[in-house]
Amino acid sequence: MSFNYDPKVVESFGSEWTSFNHLEVSESELEKLFLDYFRIFPWDILPPNAVGFDMGCGTGRWAKFVAPRVGILNCIEPSDAIEVAQSMLRDFHNINFFKTTIDNIDLQANSQDFGYCLGVLHHIPNTLEGIKSCVALLKPKAPFLVYIYYKLDNRPFWYLCLWYMTILPRLFISRLPNKVKIFLTDLIAIAIYFPLARLSYLLEKAGFNVNSLPLSYYRDKTFYTMRVDSRDRFGTPLEKRFSKLEIQHMLEEAGLENIQFSDSPPFWTALGYKKVEIPKFYE
Repeated sequence: MSFNYDPKVVESFGSEWTSFNHLEVSESELEKLFLDYFRIFPWDILPPNAVGFDMGCGTGRWAKFVAPRVGILNCIEPSDAIEVAQSMLRDFHNINFFKTTIDNIDLQANSQDFGYCLGVLHHIPNTLEGIKSCVALLKPKAPFLVYIYYKLDNRPFWYLCLWYMTILPRLFISRLPNKVKIFLTDLIAIAIYFPLARLSYLLEKAGFNVNSLPLSYYRDKTFYTMRVDSRDRFGTPLEKRFSKLEIQHMLEEAGLENIQFSDSPPFWTALGYKKVEIPKFYE
């Protein structure tokens, strides 16, 4: 029986992904978002017809770009969003769907050639144990890509102050019914995300470096993506954040090595490889 999940979080994501199913997002924007996360993923080392997993697949927005590159993709999602993923990915015949939690999946240990878990592990009670559950599925030397919310540890103090101002609104909004959440997070997207993103866009066109500005990541994104991320940021009941060093330590403790971090947003996206266990011989 699995205990490493929060039922309210699962319910929240089910509501979120059935409301935002990504069908309105253009293929080009989804692919750009996909490349932002997967820029450090080592496609070239995967074996022919590789078998791997998408842990917390949501609507299947990443799986649609991974599936054509591999042999079999196992999509795992505990919420009702799995039905959205099944619909979005219905034209693919190399995808298996599992409606279950991160540590209760019916896949054999040491069976997967690769795995990824993006935007999930900071929303479960025990992030380290969640990483360990993912790593246990991997074959030795298999790559694992992960995205975990960061503590803004590469940002200046004033940026941190702005972020702390969002904590109380998030705690309030995340406890509201889904329709009210969407209404309020849409207002946030309209009043905050969109103006700051477009300001960054204009400043960049004028020749300024805007990477340090709040929400500059969205300067070339559509308003739909801003709405989705606003709902995700302010509407999820459980959210944790980790520094780059903390993430590295967790990945190492879970059995990964040769860890590298992406040097561009979203932060922090990291890649590691499952260690090869050396047999111990006793006299």
